[in-house]
Amino acid sequence: MRLNSSIEEHFRLAPTQKAALKKLGVTTVGDLLYHFPVRYGDTSEMRTIASLVGGELAVVFGKISGLKMSKGFRTKIAMAEGWVEDDTGKIKAVWFNQPYLAKMTAEGALVRIEGKVSERKKNSELYFSNPKIEMVNKLPIGVGDSLFGADGDPSSRAKLTTGQERHTLYPVYPESRGITSNWLYHAVGKIFSAKGGSASSGKVESFLDTVKDPIPPDILEKYNLPGIKTALVWIHAPQKVADAAAARKRFAFEEVFLIQLEKQRAKKDWQKNPSFIIDHAEEHIKKFTSRFSFPLTSTQEHAIAAILADFKKNFAMSRLLEGDVGSGKTAVAAATAYAAVTTKPRNQNFGNLQIAYMCPTEILAKQHFDSFIQYFSHLPINIGLITSSGCRKFPSKIAPNGWTNISRNQLLKWVANGEIPILIGTHALIQKSVKFKNLAYVIIDEQHRFGTAQRQKLVRKDHIAPHLLSMTATPIPRTLALTIYGDLDLTLLDEMPPGRKPIITAVVKPEERNATYEKIRKELQDGRQAFVICPRIEEPDPDKEFALQVKSAKTEAKRLKEKVFPEFEIAVMHSKLKDSEKEKVMEQFKDGEIHILVSTSVVEVGVNVPNATVIVVESAERFGLAQLHQLRGRVIRSTYQAYCYVFAETKTAKTLDRLKALQTAKNGFELAEYDLKFRGAGELSGGKQWGISDMAMEALQNLKMVEAARLEAARLIALDETLSRHPLLAEHVKNRSAEIHFE
Repeated sequence: MRLNSSIEEHFRLAPTQKAALKKLGVTTVGDLLYHFPVRYGDTSEMRTIASLVGGELAVVFGKISGLKMSKGFRTKIAMAEGWVEDDTGKIKAVWFNQPYLAKMTAEGALVRIEGKVSERKKNSELYFSNPKIEMVNKLPIGVGDSLFGADGDPSSRAKLTTGQERHTLYPVYPESRGITSNWLYHAVGKIFSAKGGSASSGKVESFLDTVKDPIPPDILEKYNLPGIKTALVWIHAPQKVADAAAARKRFAFEEVFLIQLEKQRAKKDWQKNPSFIIDHAEEHIKKFTSRFSFPLTSTQEHAIAAILADFKKNFAMSRLLEGDVGSGKTAVAAATAYAAVTTKPRNQNFGNLQIAYMCPTEILAKQHFDSFIQYFSHLPINIGLITSSGCRKFPSKIAPNGWTNISRNQLLKWVANGEIPILIGTHALIQKSVKFKNLAYVIIDEQHRFGTAQRQKLVRKDHIAPHLLSMTATPIPRTLALTIYGDLDLTLLDEMPPGRKPIITAVVKPEERNATYEKIRKELQDGRQAFVICPRIEEPDPDKEFALQVKSAKTEAKRLKEKVFPEFEIAVMHSKLKDSEKEKVMEQFKDGEIHILVSTSVVEVGVNVPNATVIVVESAERFGLAQLHQLRGRVIRSTYQAYCYVFAETKTAKTLDRLKALQTAKNGFELAEYDLKFRGAGELSGGKQWGISDMAMEALQNLKMVEAARLEAARLIALDETLSRHPLLAEHVKNRSAEIHFE
């Protein structure tokens, strides 16, 4: 038996079991060993049948008999029923809509039953209703007996612990139709008892003895982590809860450590590229920023200083600037861009270094083009815009204070010969047809998947690479940022510009809707504007059984115009509109011709309308907290008081409590931490997207663990960049890199 050997080599599998295991991601012996329990039951807490009480959740072990298929007397619902018996008595078990269980379970089989104990009103008879049923090899003895046993086998649980305590914990695994937790439980037991071949001493060693630990011994010792053999036994067959916790800690550290190794190696590779040295006097930057219509915050000044310090190094910068919506990331980008474009290329006393500013959408690219014109209009600097719908250049020869449309070929020609130092656009910026003369600085806005592969496209043939600044307004917990962006230096903007009032957020129940509309009407009458966000573009197909019955932008716009706000101009925007149509609607909204813009979440990122002070989010429970936070950021672009009304269609306490976090969290960072802590790591936005396991996501609640993994990874890569002295670790990193997908 080997870690990479197929499950099918060692287990007889029916087609349904093969499909179920594949769905669970289990195709090899190693996959099975790393398919960890989600929780643990305790046989010491099992009940005897005689002690059961109606209404409680209980676990009983016993022999099943009298199984048969039947139908409900009145409902005619197909079901299976039978009796479970132990030494103290017997109880009936009923499975509604699951008649097949009567055929699947053998008469007289030993079973574990877990579920709610119900009670009939007529005769107070107790019975299990739809309990979970698992077949077991033997019944627990007394207060519990490990199903793995303690039979003296070298690989048995007892050999890895001290004392002869009885083992009462049993693992509960993630299941899939066709594979039960019980099957997985015994499959792992079979692997534990397998032999691994002859050891050098001539003795036959257990399979677990052949599993090599990828984590270096000094790191295990430093952080008091169990070795691989002990950890595998402790996580699958713990003697006590502390064993399982120690094992989970070890495997969580291992996963984060492997990710950090990959990211630190990518960072090291990037820093091998020489870059343009941009050495600007601080007073020149201050003179430029003094023209801004607002004073810089202390965190903006710190961010600018950190970037300028990176510019002076002889290798390419790679930095993540994370800041709330409205915290002033664009101003930081402009100030540092000024330092780049007012620096001469190496060994030249003429021309400019160039910058590329990449945006996720055309609307945002055009918005930043307008912003940079305001920042740089007093300087003799050309600014270009490239999108799929056309190209622009500032200044225009005809109108020096404005821009003009130009052909794509002409723009590319001017970029290639260095006449356009600042080029703003969408992903078209990194296409092969776009060639820069002296690209020194690349700014990436909300491009979460701009990773190592895309970055390498920016490196010139002479290996000179531009400095890279990645910016995001997506609230990310610090631990997650340190992990998924482990190859970037992190700078936070956690301070809002002076004069900005905290947004007033209210979670609105259905019965409070009309009163809220009156508050919105007052804002509109005072000259302000409003966004209304809906989850869908159009009404769902009524013939589709599982279609989400939530508000649609088109229908809601019509309803608001006819029944709620007939006196105001209302327009609709969504992703199916042509770019030219979106731009027209946004221009009308910016100019105040439209009072209410009903939209999907297409306005989530970057749209800037300072006069809009109200945002309504319909069916808010359909959005994640991070997305809701970004949406409300659309209305904190001015010194006016802003309002966010979160309309919830549900009244469930859990959903309302989650939405109320929007009212209590001071900023996006705090909200992200709330999401991680209270919603659970598995639900955190992005976890599944990045390919990080739930166990590693749990680890992200532990800042010390993440920082330790990052520190050890950086230290190891500094000493052994290719991991040639750690071949097993190199193999694990390679395998892990294939699973995670940050780009």
